[in-house]
Amino acid sequence: MELNDKVAVITGGDSGIGFASARLFLEAGADVVILSNNPETLGATRSQLGAKVMTIEADVTDTKALGVAFSEVGRRFGHIDVLFASAGVVSPTPLEGTSSELFERILRINVAGSFYTVQAALPFLRSGSSVILIGSVVATMGIAGFGAYAASKAGLSGMARALASELTPKGIRVNTLVPGPTRTPIWSTIAHTERELQELEKSLVRSIPIGRFNSAEEVAQAALFLASDHSSSMQAAEIVIDGGASRAPQGAPAYRA
Repeated sequence: MELNDKVAVITGGDSGIGFASARLFLEAGADVVILSNNPETLGATRSQLGAKVMTIEADVTDTKALGVAFSEVGRRFGHIDVLFASAGVVSPTPLEGTSSELFERILRINVAGSFYTVQAALPFLRSGSSVILIGSVVATMGIAGFGAYAASKAGLSGMARALASELTPKGIRVNTLVPGPTRTPIWSTIAHTERELQELEKSLVRSIPIGRFNSAEEVAQAALFLASDHSSSMQAAEIVIDGGASRAPQGAPAYRA
């Protein structure tokens, strides 16, 4: 899948699925711009991916900073062909002990941050541009203790459909990736040691029919498809990448004899 001469902007492209997507997009020929609020990881990302990647420090919840960042992209490239809003956070939020600040932070980054990102990019999107949002199977699986994250991803799915309706007359596509458990650094917010992560993964894979987590690269391949012209007829779609956990749960190891 070729992205030659395309300009792709990825929020959260300095880690996890965003980083894997940035690398794939570069290999496919795109000019890639990565936005993140972490200057240290931005510097490391630039060193790893090379001179063709442009990095800008910006917080997706800061509309002024996003406006400045996208104006900089516009001055350099003139337009945006692919916008991947992959920035997001996750944290347990059990009813007992969760502060209003944490609950609202998760929704603000995951939902409002995605909205503000598309809003700031809109002047530079054009007919044929592709917007990619990132949901989660957690939105529909009723996982105890993750109410805020589930709400944020369910809200994002609804928002994606509304944005698709709004942007279709402009020739802009809006689609959503819906991954299940994926091996990325975001798990460090839940499992604080490698041993804890291994135990958590061992527990979770029992509910995944293919018996393992996604790799970030597998999810990035789906992002590459949505970024490319091969997906030009897809609008308001969701691509679920969860090893069958949400659609064929009885195939999981937990149900086998």
